[in-house]
Amino acid sequence: MLTIPGLCWLCAMPLHQSHWGICSYCQRALAPPPCCPCCGLPAISGALPCGRCLLRPPPWQRLVMVDDYRPPLRRAVQQFKFNRVTALAPALARLMLLRILAERRSRHLPRVDLILAVPLHHHRAWRRGYNQSDLLARYLARWTGCSYVPGGLRRVKSTRVQHRLSAPLRRRNLRRAFSLEIPVQHRHIAIVDDVVTTGSTVAEITRLLMRHGAATVQIWCLCRTL
Repeated sequence: MLTIPGLCWLCAMPLHQSHWGICSYCQRALAPPPCCPCCGLPAISGALPCGRCLLRPPPWQRLVMVDDYRPPLRRAVQQFKFNRVTALAPALARLMLLRILAERRSRHLPRVDLILAVPLHHHRAWRRGYNQSDLLARYLARWTGCSYVPGGLRRVKSTRVQHRLSAPLRRRNLRRAFSLEIPVQHRHIAIVDDVVTTGSTVAEITRLLMRHGAATVQIWCLCRTL
């Protein structure tokens, strides 16, 4: 019986290992320009904090991303997030894992012991049917051996859609939007998100975690808009 090979989610070419989801050629092409290891924005050096972070560092310590929010990864993220193509979750989570492991080898990214996903308000989660960040976090927790608590963070305020707002309005929109449901004292935590734009959401969550005694916070995302 003939078998149908899996196709790469990004270029639609046949895959040698169908369960990977994304071919090695596309995987190698996903490489952002040199970016600051703290804020994830373009910088002269990808190993040292940029001038922005030296003057005004973000509340988290490190940011790891797969690529800029551009094709072909942008199309895949949009399918995953808005078109209910949840079959993309393992392939996208694998891209994040490979980048995390590469950062550990080349830039000594510290290990974490707890993973938390950026939560959706329950109304939005009900409409969408799932939380895309939660799906990514489940795979990453399994593969890295970290603890993951799906309800560890809760969005208690139904906020306006972030991508339609300016940076100041995003920050105002997110004030007191989250609550922490688990103890995090002395924990090294990774916050998983699909796309980081201005960083307002992960910054608000990071400040909440640090107020409750977290030791360090990293941001793991698929895309960072540059």
